[in-house]
Amino acid sequence: MKIAISTDGDFVSPHFGRCPQFTLVDIENGKVIHRETVDNPGHHPGFLPQFLKEKGASCIIAGGMGMRAQELFAESGIDSLMGVEGKIDTVIEQLVEGKLEGGESICAPGAGKGYGVDKTVCDHED
Repeated sequence: MKIAISTDGDFVSPHFGRCPQFTLVDIENGKVIHRETVDNPGHHPGFLPQFLKEKGASCIIAGGMGMRAQELFAESGIDSLMGVEGKIDTVIEQLVEGKLEGGESICAPGAGKGYGVDKTVCDHED
């Protein structure tokens, strides 16, 4: 199974679409067999689900994501796990151990004008 984690430095990014990178982790038989970091190619509606699907991801982990993005991931056959915070290494460890829990998206993306491709910041608390 390949998991994509929205990444900002050593931490899970609060919003998947605005993260600088994605950490891709292959897990088999309870072990990490491959790990790589790829740059975020850009935030365009519907693009990232296809990009990550082509990379082989079956799940996206992030601090937050809007409902439309979650729908687009679901349409691509990719599960979404939101509300995850912390260091990437800790998240991977919890994932391997089957102890990673998500929750509600930590982003409040808003609606209407100013949201989407042109929006450069998220409304979550830092």
